[in-house]
Amino acid sequence: MNTRALSGLCALALLLPAACTQFPALDSRATPEMLAAQYPALVPVDPLLAQATAGQVDTGQTEQALAARVAGLQARAARLRGSVLTGVEKQRLSQGLR
Repeated sequence: MNTRALSGLCALALLLPAACTQFPALDSRATPEMLAAQYPALVPVDPLLAQATAGQVDTGQTEQALAARVAGLQARAARLRGSVLTGVEKQRLSQGLR
């Protein structure tokens, strides 16, 4: 048996069980109001696309704002890393602990 026929049989064996599956009863989920409702109006796609692109985030502006915030936080962290006590205070504490 050649490989083409063998691969065809394997594909058939995989697809055959899928044909026997039970689908859920979707019609029973539709209410009478839904069945009696009108179809939605068809509208041009261009205004919808323009409205969708209007709400997008400006990546350049967002990147600049984040870079400024990062710089501010790094400067704050550098200030916090410094010593809290002055040299005189450190000397005084070390003398008191002996």
